[in-house]
Amino acid sequence: MRKLPPLSSLRAFEAAARHLSFQQAGAELGVTPTAISHQIRLLEEICKRPLFRRRPRPLQLTRAGERLFPVLRDGLDAFALAVATVSTGAEQRPLRVTTPNAFASRWLVPRLPQWREAHPEVPLEVIGTDAVLDLRAGDADVAIRYARSMPVEFTAQEMFRDTFFPVCSPALLEKGRPIRRAADLLQHPLVHFDWLKPGPETPNWRRWWATARSVDPDLPEPVEVWDLSFREELHAIEAVIAGQGVAICSDVVVGRELRSGALVKAHDLSLPGFGFYLVHLPNHPRQPIIAAFSAWIKSSSKTCRQ
Repeated sequence: MRKLPPLSSLRAFEAAARHLSFQQAGAELGVTPTAISHQIRLLEEICKRPLFRRRPRPLQLTRAGERLFPVLRDGLDAFALAVATVSTGAEQRPLRVTTPNAFASRWLVPRLPQWREAHPEVPLEVIGTDAVLDLRAGDADVAIRYARSMPVEFTAQEMFRDTFFPVCSPALLEKGRPIRRAADLLQHPLVHFDWLKPGPETPNWRRWWATARSVDPDLPEPVEVWDLSFREELHAIEAVIAGQGVAICSDVVVGRELRSGALVKAHDLSLPGFGFYLVHLPNHPRQPIIAAFSAWIKSSSKTCRQ
């Protein structure tokens, strides 16, 4: 038989640890800060050690509190999600998958017929957005996250990584002289798109030219007067397919166009991209379906560069 502390104490501790504030925890749970403090004192007596450092302020977790908090937080998240699943018949609902817009449009959506063929009993709801949805709040069941390193706050596994290089329509190459060195790209407009969080590792034209100049110091500075810029990556890709310029693109996102010949590599110099990670809550009640989706993604990824 399990010997557990009172649920009210566990909820009070989890809320206070998440906010690092008894007042905010009380507001969330509809009780006074004094009631929160009383429940946490009760839990500390059961644990036989303090869970918070109350002085000096601000409030901080002790080592024991740091060990208890993530386990309790994930457990309460799992309880809430399981209850929601049972109460709403969620096992009959589509598996909700959130992915970046470009990945959803160019990689996932074209492969949905294969998913339906393999798992006709499990429809998918694809949420294409570059915003990071809150899995704990139930905004989605599983996420495909594009990141430099593996997310650590959830259960995550790397599906694959991408590489960036200049691509263009083959029709564009017919309009000018052959591209034998990086400087030859400047006869065509360079197509740019915005990154949500740009940084020194972002595989964009700025970094590409810096890398090319390390190989060929005599390269001229690109003149941006004829360049095209887009906020959305998808719009930049459409412009490149239409023959309007050359863009630095992910070999995963434009893999189908490269295989079909709608796009070609304009130069061999490449930049490393990031990882595509499948992310979900630990102990998610739809774990078997998520495992099947993960296996399908991995299987499909084997053909993403073929």
